Amino acid sequence: MRYLHKIYNINLAFAGMLFVSLLGCSSSPPKNMADACEILKEKDDWYDASQDAFERWGVPVHVQLAIIHQESRFKHNAKPPREKLFWFIPWFRKSSAYGYAQAQDATWEWYKRETGRRWADRNDYEDAVDFIGWYGSVSHSKLGISKWDAYRQYLAYHEGQGGYKRGSYRQKPWLTKVARKVDNNAKRYRAQIAKCSDSLERGWSLWPF
Repeated sequence: MRYLHKIYNINLAFAGMLFVSLLGCSSSPPKNMADACEILKEKDDWYDASQDAFERWGVPVHVQLAIIHQESRFKHNAKPPREKLFWFIPWFRKSSAYGYAQAQDATWEWYKRETGRRWADRNDYEDAVDFIGWYGSVSHSKLGISKWDAYRQYLAYHEGQGGYKRGSYRQKPWLTKVARKVDNNAKRYRAQIAKCSDSLERGWSLWPF
């Protein structure tokens, strides 16, 4: 009986280690962030989530990916760096931004109220891309920005729709440079996805079990 109890404890410990290992793999950033096909093949549930967001809100997959790449480098628990007090003491963070999409607390709560997704989490990829799609849709409605225009969508995403309307980005040449980088990444991702879309669409139909 004692032997069986020992075996049970070993199996339980192994299962726990396996769960933690799998959790780490599922939440770790993709290995090749420059290639949309590699990203979406490695993270095999991301394409369906991004497609669902596209169908719901009209913001295409390549724009979603480009914004996440810029905001968090695909880190599920990304946060802004802490400021330093007296140049060396860790202090408060610059904002409440968190997760894949770096959504701030107030904006995330707005999103949950508007969409009814009460249990949405910023560190969940499916919820993050739905948020990006929703926000892009609002920017389209309020500001007339095309949902396919990664450059202007990112400016509105970063500055907020009110800031974009006031033209706050015009006083920030560094930001327009970043937005151009997002746009270039989106164009590259779009071209890459066009080449592997068939295999991405087949997805789980190729799974042998």
